Amino acid sequence: MTPFEGYEFSKRHCLDISDFHRADIENLLALGAHYADLDVQKHGPRDVLAGKTLVNLFFENSTRTEKSFELAGRRLGADVISMQIASSSVKKGETLLDTAATLNAMNPDLLVVRHGQSGAPSLLAQKVSCSVINAGDGTHAHPTQALLDALTLRQAFDGDFSGIRIAICGDILHSRVARSNVQLLNMLGAEVRLIGPPTLIPTDADQWGVDVFHDMKDGLAGCDAIMMLRLQLERMSGSFVPSQREYFHFYGLDRSKLAYAKDGAVVLHPGPMNRGVEISSGVADDPDISLITQQVAAGVAMRMAILHALAEGIQ
Repeated sequence: MTPFEGYEFSKRHCLDISDFHRADIENLLALGAHYADLDVQKHGPRDVLAGKTLVNLFFENSTRTEKSFELAGRRLGADVISMQIASSSVKKGETLLDTAATLNAMNPDLLVVRHGQSGAPSLLAQKVSCSVINAGDGTHAHPTQALLDALTLRQAFDGDFSGIRIAICGDILHSRVARSNVQLLNMLGAEVRLIGPPTLIPTDADQWGVDVFHDMKDGLAGCDAIMMLRLQLERMSGSFVPSQREYFHFYGLDRSKLAYAKDGAVVLHPGPMNRGVEISSGVADDPDISLITQQVAAGVAMRMAILHALAEGIQ
């Protein structure tokens, strides 16, 4: 029996954290913790998605997210198909809606979508008859990343988010991960701070229910956990920082800046990391500090939980 049994999960899609109630989130995290047990994950029930088809549709490059969904689907017994966009009809001019119609005719049960345009997974969810999971859309949302980050923190802090002070640092402006994490961590009762240069903090961030800082010393004071974000240069059309070297000097997490946080503070990073830009190797690779490899492991477990939950509504 899993921790999820007995809870009626009514959501058809996983598009945005704001679509869920706190009870949904807590039950998803409990199920994720269940699948975090590798013995359960590898040798557990293969019938959850038996006879179901999972399609990965990634319009942007991905390693961790795509492969963790593929592995999660297979471990639950699904037939998994990963669409190769570089060689698909999309490259020949096919529109997103035409792609949706084509996929829908194949009758998949679950569709995992990553797209460079905000709102693309939501649009697909209106056009297909299967469940849609947002694996990242533009700068809008990345709900499964936020859930796996929460699972990682849940394991580190014994399941209690109340009173935990978490700083999210770096390129907040272009980060869908930051937006989803703020929503989720606020929902769970954590205290969230955003740290970054003024050019990389959204103008409406003061309405997100967070405290905003532009200085690492003040922002990291008393923090239990620090989540570093990379500079998303591919989404920048102008000069947001003078240079990567200067950015690291002021905002890159190294031992000296880590000392501003609470003793025993842990560090997360959703990846991919730019070492020497937003984080030093000395911090990223220290097993007493870094939870980065735990995040990768939690990714498979959490995505198994999400697929399991959505499967409850698949006939």
